[in-house]
Amino acid sequence: MSENPSLHDFIRESLWIGMLGFGGPAGQIALMHRRFVETRKWVSEETYMHALSYCMLLPGPEAQQLATYIGWRLYGVRGGLIGGLLFIVPGAALMLGLSLIYVHSTQLALFQPVLQAIRAAVLVLVCVAVYRLAHKAIKDYAGWIISAAAFSALFFFQIPFPWVILVALLIGWFRAPSLPTPGVVASAGRLRGRAWQDGAIWLSVWLVPLMGVAMAQMALLTQIGLAFSGLSMVTFGGAYASTVWLNQYGVETAGWLTSQNMIDGLGLVQTIPGPLVLINQFVGFMAGWREGGIGLAFAAAFMASWCTFAPSFLWIFVGAPYAEQLRSHAKVGGALSGVSAGVVGVMANLALWFGEQTLFTSQIKYKTFADTTFTLPDWATINPIMLVLVPLAIWCLQVAKLGPALTLMVTVLTSIALAVVHWR
Repeated sequence: MSENPSLHDFIRESLWIGMLGFGGPAGQIALMHRRFVETRKWVSEETYMHALSYCMLLPGPEAQQLATYIGWRLYGVRGGLIGGLLFIVPGAALMLGLSLIYVHSTQLALFQPVLQAIRAAVLVLVCVAVYRLAHKAIKDYAGWIISAAAFSALFFFQIPFPWVILVALLIGWFRAPSLPTPGVVASAGRLRGRAWQDGAIWLSVWLVPLMGVAMAQMALLTQIGLAFSGLSMVTFGGAYASTVWLNQYGVETAGWLTSQNMIDGLGLVQTIPGPLVLINQFVGFMAGWREGGIGLAFAAAFMASWCTFAPSFLWIFVGAPYAEQLRSHAKVGGALSGVSAGVVGVMANLALWFGEQTLFTSQIKYKTFADTTFTLPDWATINPIMLVLVPLAIWCLQVAKLGPALTLMVTVLTSIALAVVHWR
């Protein structure tokens, strides 16, 4: 592992990741691994997987938490703020712009060539990342069994994500030896002393705006702040896990937006970099737009984002020092190794789901013996454009070694060219 980067280099790299972090958590985790571990060598494979395993145990957006953790690991709270905020801000700014376009225009078909190209490139990046992480995170046959079991639990039986990770953690715990292992991280003890002080500061940062709008009797902003603060504390498994609640509460209970708005928002959020939970910002924007126009829409979008992401900084700044110290504890290390193996299965399941959605326009449902259902692609509905874009992305990334940014550029330009030919 190389020495810590200069702050300027870290800011530049974090901004680059924030601008190229397409494809949801799987794509973003893959991109950070590629840049921070493989290319820059700023963190070791062991440190990265430990951080990822810890973040997977937390509620909220795990990729943003991972970016925050890595920044904290390199530069303390300052680095955590840089890594976490630069991961969010580019996508949040774009989502705000797209939300504004959305409420003034219905010409969303214009985004389709770009969206298809992004999905093709991200699908390849995710599959490569799953392969690489599997061979680095899984050390023995038991790890492969845990990974396969996690995949099967999600794919065939729709077992809730938290239970899958919890079982992987328990298996890893009971398999680990009881004797302690060497290797306490030196910086952890120094930073641990500030953990609760930093936690008190960030608890205030999170809650003060919420208290302010409540005292000012701004009913909608208070409702949004309370709703997304509650969601940030209980949602495990990322944006897709929270979508069910969002649809139920935002559409059916609060009436902030329609079901079609929600579907459109999920499509838009996949065209931008950053965490998929930026759908929360879109929901807040639509709620404000319906009730008070553009000014309230911007305020509501900010409140939704604030109460979605501020808690994640709190979880990292309080918990990361202890997570680092526990790396020397054999049982905890074994538990997190179990989580790492489970994460590979989770990412494989997400890659398969993403591949089905990307390559095919419809899927066929099948029943299991437990009366649950799983889907497989309907091969008659394969998207012919993807038969061009996906092999092109593979060639760019794996053969020509162009890297994610140039791969994305080539696939986008190709997709637009194909669309122009088709329209003619």
